Amino acid sequence: MSRGKYLVTGGAGYVGSVVAAHLLEAGHRVTVLDDLSTGFREGVPDGAHFVEGRVQDAARHLDASYDGVLHFAAFSQVGESVADPEKYWVNNVGGTMALLAAMRDTGVRRLVFSSTAATYGEPVSVPLTETDPTAPTSPYGASKLAVDHMISGEAAAHGLAAASLRYFNVAGAYGKYGERHDPESHLIPLVLQVALGRRPSIAVYGDDYPTPDGTCVRDYIHVADLAEAHLLALDAVTPGEHLICNLGNGNGFSVREVVRTVREVTGHPVPEVVSARRGGDPAVLVASAATARDRLGWKPSRPELAGIVADAWEFARARRAEAGE
Repeated sequence: MSRGKYLVTGGAGYVGSVVAAHLLEAGHRVTVLDDLSTGFREGVPDGAHFVEGRVQDAARHLDASYDGVLHFAAFSQVGESVADPEKYWVNNVGGTMALLAAMRDTGVRRLVFSSTAATYGEPVSVPLTETDPTAPTSPYGASKLAVDHMISGEAAAHGLAAASLRYFNVAGAYGKYGERHDPESHLIPLVLQVALGRRPSIAVYGDDYPTPDGTCVRDYIHVADLAEAHLLALDAVTPGEHLICNLGNGNGFSVREVVRTVREVTGHPVPEVVSARRGGDPAVLVASAATARDRLGWKPSRPELAGIVADAWEFARARRAEAGE
């Protein structure tokens, strides 16, 4: 991959910051565009040029000197999207429309888009493949699917070379870049908060699913593996093509496996409280990463749950130390 210049929208957030760091380590020039509504200024990697602004304003910051865009600027809370759907249409869909127009006007013809497994909705088979039906069950998933359709049209009509990477459960940390959502909704950081003494217990929503231990099974991928896939995707696509790839480990870990692993890694007790099932939670949600392997030459190099948890734990403890706790 030759050295280039890239705009990373949402590059102060969790995944965007790790991808920006990988781009810099590979010798690329990076501009991060982020309005800091959910990202953090300290998440912008050293060496990146930072512009505080909305993705809707990309036309002010993009020019023909850029080789491509990696697009992470989106709201991503499922529950919030149900309560406030217009927020998701305006930002996720409207913002991407503005970005695509800016790319078209400046002749920047390469895009990697941060998509999601939420585009599929309830799985009809396991593992999920890119040809499975897309029937999102939330405005968040619907907004991401709308963007995928938009990108397909842009590629066909205007020669965009694009990839949409559909994530499953991203976890772990990469040095000083890690997960710090507010409010937090993801299992591994929530369980780590119990280990840190910040919450009394972890809720297990249902222990009567048809899985080996009765709890839901999910596909966890290390955020650094995810970042590496983005760099590979930049070179994998051709003009007029919109490649869609699932990114996952191809196997899953149950809620109780995650809790047990956190106990082993941290050495701290993690009390569980079993609650009723949540509506819409499938028993198993695991990705087939065959397309990513075949088209990107990608496979996870950090697939072990203990390693993912250990990196997230190190990041969580570092943040606690910075806060003087």
